Amino acid sequence: MLKCRTVWKKLAPLARSSSTVCRQNVRRAGLNSGRIPTCVPAAHMSTGPAGGGRENQLYVLLVAATCVGGGVYAYLTVKGDSQRYQDRIDEIASRSTKQATEQSAALIQLEPPAVEATETEAVPEPEPQAAPSPEEPSPPAPDAEVLAPVETTELPPAADEPVVEASPEEAAEPPAAVVVEEEPPAPSEPSPAELTEPAPAPVADSGDSSPASLKLPSHTPYLLIGGGTASFAAARSIRARDPGAKVLIVTDESVPPYMRPPLSKELWFSDDPSVTETLRFKQWNGKERSIYFQPPSFYINAEELDGAENGGVAILSGRKVVHMDVRGNKIQLDDDTEISYDKCLIATGGAPRNLQVIERAGEEVMKKTTLFRKVEDFKSLDKVSRNVKSITIIGGGFLGSELACALGRRSTECDLEVIQMFPEKGNMGKVLPEYLSNWTTEKVKREGVKVIPEALVKSVVCKDDKLEIQLKDGRLVKTDHIVAAVGLEPNVDLAKSAGLEVDSDFGGFRVNAELQARSNIWVAGDAACFYDIRLGRRRVEHHDHAVVSGRLAGENMTGANKPYWHQSMFWSDLGPDVGYEAIGIVDSSLPTVGVFAKATAKDTPRAATEKSGTGIRSESETEDTATSAVASSTSAPAMVQQKDEYGKGVVFYLRDKVVVGIILWNVFNRMPIARKIIKDGEEHADLNEVAKLFNIHDD
Repeated sequence: MLKCRTVWKKLAPLARSSSTVCRQNVRRAGLNSGRIPTCVPAAHMSTGPAGGGRENQLYVLLVAATCVGGGVYAYLTVKGDSQRYQDRIDEIASRSTKQATEQSAALIQLEPPAVEATETEAVPEPEPQAAPSPEEPSPPAPDAEVLAPVETTELPPAADEPVVEASPEEAAEPPAAVVVEEEPPAPSEPSPAELTEPAPAPVADSGDSSPASLKLPSHTPYLLIGGGTASFAAARSIRARDPGAKVLIVTDESVPPYMRPPLSKELWFSDDPSVTETLRFKQWNGKERSIYFQPPSFYINAEELDGAENGGVAILSGRKVVHMDVRGNKIQLDDDTEISYDKCLIATGGAPRNLQVIERAGEEVMKKTTLFRKVEDFKSLDKVSRNVKSITIIGGGFLGSELACALGRRSTECDLEVIQMFPEKGNMGKVLPEYLSNWTTEKVKREGVKVIPEALVKSVVCKDDKLEIQLKDGRLVKTDHIVAAVGLEPNVDLAKSAGLEVDSDFGGFRVNAELQARSNIWVAGDAACFYDIRLGRRRVEHHDHAVVSGRLAGENMTGANKPYWHQSMFWSDLGPDVGYEAIGIVDSSLPTVGVFAKATAKDTPRAATEKSGTGIRSESETEDTATSAVASSTSAPAMVQQKDEYGKGVVFYLRDKVVVGIILWNVFNRMPIARKIIKDGEEHADLNEVAKLFNIHDD
């Protein structure tokens, strides 16, 4: 084609010039003929027109020859180029086919000797195997063995050896079917054991033992980061709205999702010596259950998620997400594995805080310090409490007081000293009004705990295998082990790589009313800083909030677009006889009004669970709503009764004369009423009358 264009560029000017000359001659001849009169002599006419016609013919012939020559040359050039192009394409196609054929031939030639070698190593008698199958010639047998691993590339080399060992049995045809059937029973073996077995170990083993067999999914429609209560609630919600959904939970823990409250409550009161292994406990109503939400058989292996026809929930345990690409909708794990997603939930929870004086004390002190949060922490502290003489709990909040009562009960069974110290004047001094905090402190002391209030730790050192805690007021406390229960720090490590906003006041990821941080990203549980339409921006660290926020996030991930309006509750039990439930903002710095009555035998956590049949009280409360309550007709006593008479009652927390928080002290199954009072946001002239709605004066 290039040659044709070059020739045409050279011939075109000549053709144009010849045609121009021809037109000029014709025009000149016409003018001359018009000017010559009719009487022109015959000799002049014969000489003029004859010469002009000869020139025109020459020009016409020259142009015609040029056009014909150029057309022929162009045709031949185009035809030759197309033929060369087709030959080139055929050559390239034949080259790739030839290479593929050579590679397959080389692979077939290399693999049979390897198989034969393994056969000779595993079974020293290969000749009897060839004898039972004379129907097939010897070459096809290795070919079949080579094709089997090619078709089932999911099997690792280690799995090939058992197949070779099993193939000596006369059934040589079904080895592939046997291998496929042997894979599923491996994870299903622990499934018959119900919730008792912390069978993430088999799940983790199955994932690690066959890294080459089944690959992790490179993409998942629903990705949940974190393996706690919020993630499980979201997974269950997603599957409820989308039954065929494929959900992948990535967690750095080695166990499936479980309930955290029993770790500091019921598990410590179990009579089963193997409770640290079974993780089963008796509720206050005597019924037994496990801390796990579902048995291991509920989940599927992460490697099998892509092939699950009906979807399912898979857990990738022992892995941590270290980087998040929001624009690319993908994450990176700590082993550099990348997984893309359509919708993602961040439910990373938090990590227990520690005192700086303990962190600076050195490794020897840290080895004798427990930061209580996970199952491993419960097992570790249980073992420590059976092998030491003294344990000191630093912290007077919910967790610290619950562990103090639990270990105090154990101190009566063995020679164990339990000490609790905190900077407040009484237990849960940041939550309860002073009079109720003092009463709680006396309750903790009766459980066998030595309480040290208004204690500020100055330093901690290890001397003679003992920890010496120096307080700022000069007091010195010696102990064998320390439990630091001083709060929770939300895990926001992904905020930097993901470009997500972290709240500077409350911590955690800032989310909108639908718990969404960015497009296709939601946050739930302890790590979510959400906006409460009644109480403003908040961050809640309780079980009920994890359940409700996780469930709502799961619904919104499937397109529900619902706002978060629920007022979550929390509860704490100081043993089976004293417990309380709270909702809203419960801060002892706010003005409070308490209304109390005499308690009866049914006004205990034990009786409440016997009536409701549930151990986790929020599970029965979060679904209930209250439209109107029937007030008790019994007259109410004074606001605060005689000293130390706090059997049961209601404590109202006020802000600008409006109730923003309520504590139900040994009053159970009344949370919907408290939720409605806070939702209404009205001023109440007489809270004594409001207390009647809870029927605390009924026997």
